[in-house]
Amino acid sequence: MQIGIFEKTFERDSLEETLDAVRDHGFSCVQFHLDVAGVEPMPEVIPDALCERVRNAMGERGIEMGAVSGTFNMIHPDEETREDGLKRLEVLAQACGKLGTKVITLCSGTRSRESMWRSHPDNRTPEAWADLLVAMERAAQIGEENGVVMAFEPEVANVVDSAKRGRKVLDEIGSPNLKVVMDGANIYHEGELARMHEMLDEAFDLLGDDIAHAHAKDLDRDGAAGKLAAGTGLLDYDYYLGLLDKVGFDGPLVLHGLTEDQVPFCRDFLIGKLKDGQTL
Repeated sequence: MQIGIFEKTFERDSLEETLDAVRDHGFSCVQFHLDVAGVEPMPEVIPDALCERVRNAMGERGIEMGAVSGTFNMIHPDEETREDGLKRLEVLAQACGKLGTKVITLCSGTRSRESMWRSHPDNRTPEAWADLLVAMERAAQIGEENGVVMAFEPEVANVVDSAKRGRKVLDEIGSPNLKVVMDGANIYHEGELARMHEMLDEAFDLLGDDIAHAHAKDLDRDGAAGKLAAGTGLLDYDYYLGLLDKVGFDGPLVLHGLTEDQVPFCRDFLIGKLKDGQTL
């Protein structure tokens, strides 16, 4: 297991300065966001020169791109918005080989027009689920055509709001290029945090064989709010990391939802929790 970080945790004026901060804080792996390179998060065009700049800057600093963010609202109420997101996702997938990664992270989305991370009552409708399956099937096909894994994250504010619904998506799409991002802090609806170990057991039983990427943050209450930096809340990290180890996960464990001032503590917290032989 390799500890990584969202490079956006470090607010700097350029791509190179941002990656300097990643390296100087002891990280050799990131979940990358293209806007750090001065373009849209999911551009209509990704020039070869930009890919070369990103890959060279990371290589010079000994940093790997564990995944690149391809999040857009996959069940946005507006069909044209969803279609635009899928077109941009294809552009991103076509650039992954040049950027140096094989994983794109996704957001399953919400019917909210304001934010893809905001819950909406229509997320539970059959129509929302049908739209999700259309988008996920397209995403999986794009992944298959470009040798890229598409990894969505179960998140209580989104249409895939549980491990059970995550398993349902995987089974209904049935693509080897569709996987999941596991985050032990994201799976508790209101009233469920008291059953933390039970909820984590269920998530890993259902999704453990399909984890392509993992996140490390924390929480102080269940529901969509209350997210904290890793090691500062209620998540039982010994249990969470033990389950990742049990399923044989050896990919990136990525810190996010923290400030730069919190980075040293959170990094050292994870290092202290991981077994000997697992590396930063």
